[in-house]
Amino acid sequence: MKQYVVIGMGRFGQEIAAKLYELGNEVLALDQNELNVNNMSNRVTYAVVGDAQNIEVLRKLGVKNYDTAVVAIGGDLTASILITMNLKELGVKNVICKAQNERHKLALEKVGADRVMIPEKLIAGKLAESLSSAKVLDYINLSGDFSIVETVIPEKWVGHSIAQLNVSSRYHVVLLAIKRGQRMMVSPDTSAPFEAGDVVLALGENSALDKIKQL
Repeated sequence: MKQYVVIGMGRFGQEIAAKLYELGNEVLALDQNELNVNNMSNRVTYAVVGDAQNIEVLRKLGVKNYDTAVVAIGGDLTASILITMNLKELGVKNVICKAQNERHKLALEKVGADRVMIPEKLIAGKLAESLSSAKVLDYINLSGDFSIVETVIPEKWVGHSIAQLNVSSRYHVVLLAIKRGQRMMVSPDTSAPFEAGDVVLALGENSALDKIKQL
């Protein structure tokens, strides 16, 4: 079992923290917003209210003992830089950060981030490729066990929403985006019903994604 600390409980941070926990890891979720933390109390090992920009908060939580820290704050450059610096100063070996753009990514790399992701760019790039491709299904392999798969939704999903289908808990995948014709919806509305022909980008273990494709 590995130990992860995920800082920033926006939609992106919540999905990552919950998925890591579902996979059997120890997960500490940290955010300044008490409501966000309360929403995660049953989805991770520990959910704590605190400001990761304060190095003493991180020190008291013992983050130096965690295998990986994920800084899931994309909109506040100053905060994500300070948090990354704090984590590296405390000796966290693997710090993964979310960035909003290339300048943000460069700044985080300069202060020690081990890996920086721009989720929207990854999704947009993959969807752009698919628009000019005759393929019905495509995928990005992220590691030996995890992939992002692009696939037409199962027929039984039409008319139902992500929330109604309880996709994350029932199928153990995270829906990153929905493509409807030429329109791309990143971080889709979980209450909006699927339409016939919708294409989803789903993140998960290969075994779980295989089950989605077979529905």
